[in-house]
Amino acid sequence: MKTITASLSILFLTLLNGGAMANDLIKTGQWVYLADRVMGGISEGTAQFEDQGIDQVIRLSGEVSTANNGGFIQVRSPVLWEAAKGKTGIRLTVNGNGDQYYLHIRSTDTRLPWHYYHHSFQASGSWSEIILPFEAFEKSSSLLRAKLDQGKIKTIGIVAYGKDYSADVSVKRLEFY
Repeated sequence: MKTITASLSILFLTLLNGGAMANDLIKTGQWVYLADRVMGGISEGTAQFEDQGIDQVIRLSGEVSTANNGGFIQVRSPVLWEAAKGKTGIRLTVNGNGDQYYLHIRSTDTRLPWHYYHHSFQASGSWSEIILPFEAFEKSSSLLRAKLDQGKIKTIGIVAYGKDYSADVSVKRLEFY
């Protein structure tokens, strides 16, 4: 098991898995953990890769606090924009504590840190597959284009966001379909 903990800054994670399918971003991505502490918040968490039987998963957990204008922890990975071109959405397999989480997508159209496209999902106490069509992602700002252009994706983030709570979500597969 590889464990990554961050309290004040950004940390880089790289998972190399020779047997991974090229389209599974959990196994092929270069994941970065960050929290609202980069902007003065007080949320704390960890991102770690764990072995779960024959699968390797990424687990995001911690305490999300909206105090001091904060309210998020996340782990994200850069994406080669060509990987999503012509695809219709994102499929992920998740497990968690029953709470709501988000997938945040940044693209060449999202220039400011608070600009992204997002879609929520529930992470129940058992593994479940979630299908998120690109057309259902919402923009975070009126300055962004109305719809996400999947051919311009730069990063995808798994995010615990927006309320005070204990976050615990694991993702064992994340791919374009």
